[in-house]
Amino acid sequence: MFLASNLKLLRKHKGFSQEEASKSLGLTRSTYSGYENEIAEPGLQNLIAISDFYRVPLDDLIRKDFSKLSKLDWESIAKGVFADLKGNNLRVLTSIVSEENEDVIEMIPEKARAGYTMGYADPDYIKVLPTFQLPFLKKDRKYRSFPVSGDSMPPVSQGSHVVAEYLQNWESVKDGKPYIVVTKEDGIVFKILYNQIEKNNSFQLCSSNPLYAPYLVNVNDILEIWKFVNYISPDLPEVEIAQSDLIKSVKGLQKEVHELKSFVTRS
Repeated sequence: MFLASNLKLLRKHKGFSQEEASKSLGLTRSTYSGYENEIAEPGLQNLIAISDFYRVPLDDLIRKDFSKLSKLDWESIAKGVFADLKGNNLRVLTSIVSEENEDVIEMIPEKARAGYTMGYADPDYIKVLPTFQLPFLKKDRKYRSFPVSGDSMPPVSQGSHVVAEYLQNWESVKDGKPYIVVTKEDGIVFKILYNQIEKNNSFQLCSSNPLYAPYLVNVNDILEIWKFVNYISPDLPEVEIAQSDLIKSVKGLQKEVHELKSFVTRS
């Protein structure tokens, strides 16, 4: 564990003295000094308070060696960003291949949807999923199929499955385009994304159904992002004909009828 050394590094990077840090946390200086010098270990309540104070995830605070962080890493910490946005550290993606050693598309059934946030990196979870192949997709990309629930993203309806491409670099997200976002809190969501990282370390998630309000998801709460490719649906979308097109069509029919009458009369 790296808690003691990380506390010292974080405090120095923030420009705090031990007195200032301990006072802000409601601790005595000797108690806080004991944490930094490995004389004492904070209880769970104090660990959470320290994590919130430095705006560092608890797991990173304990397990990650901050002495190995780069200048860019420290800049991200200062902004409160801990997600690997560019995917510089390879994201581990558990996947299945066919007997011919070719990538297949894993389909997440509706009944397995709730467990995806826990099992997305678990080989035992992934290997029992149904799979299929679409020959027209690019061979050098990774695809997965996700279930769609609700009516927030028409014309993609309840019961459809979205086929999406795995996104390594989250900074490549294009505003106004649909994506599958796997979040820690809400699980699998299908939304239109807008990059708000520079403004508030978040992506704005919007629905194509105007009845649903946009909302923000912090990048630290995102597990995976998949770019929409196509969707499979049991329903045929309704076709709405614009009034102007309908009038044009009626006038065309009227013209054809008139020409036919004139031809019959001449004959």
